[in-house]
Amino acid sequence: MPYLWMKAAHVASVLIFIGGLFSQSFAVAAARRGDAAIVALAHRWDRRVTVPAMLAVWLTGAMIAAEGAWFASPWLWPKLALVLVLTGLHGVQSGLLRQLRRGQQPNTRLHGVMVAAFISAAVIFIAALVVVKPF
Repeated sequence: MPYLWMKAAHVASVLIFIGGLFSQSFAVAAARRGDAAIVALAHRWDRRVTVPAMLAVWLTGAMIAAEGAWFASPWLWPKLALVLVLTGLHGVQSGLLRQLRRGQQPNTRLHGVMVAAFISAAVIFIAALVVVKPF
């Protein structure tokens, strides 16, 4: 796949993945207020859309980094660390949605607004690292 098409696929996958992370955090917040229908919808969306987008982010990102010889670039490593944290957050939120779908009330301190703020900040830092390449 040509480099620019790979980058386009990566950007599209990132947008879908980040949207899915926001959806998860809002669904967890809504479920705590007793909205079970939102949890079921978010769980299906996560399985069918967000997870494949996350996998595409990692695959296309690795291909772009390999083709562009970016692995030696120092800016890439903090970016990868943030993407790894976002991937972990996805796993945590997926687990919370599973628990909520089973009718369990998870014991967590994650709050939708704080999670959404963290996702936003991470995306801003990632975009700055990728575009500016400060180091």
